[in-house]
Amino acid sequence: MNWDEIQGQWKQVKGKAQQQWGKLTNDDLDIVEGKREELIGKIQERYGITKEEAEAQVDEFMGKC
Repeated sequence: MNWDEIQGQWKQVKGKAQQQWGKLTNDDLDIVEGKREELIGKIQERYGITKEEAEAQVDEFMGKC
């Protein structure tokens, strides 16, 4: 699944994202609305990791969807 598909199906994918990143709240995920850069930023903020680490996690997540 590519990111455009994930963004289009965000309501369904949101639950998987919540499982992957438990520190993200429902409000965080509602704000993200499937936007890749927003998700990366929220992951960085909640987990205190670099942008590169967050991007790697999002790419891995995308491969699982």
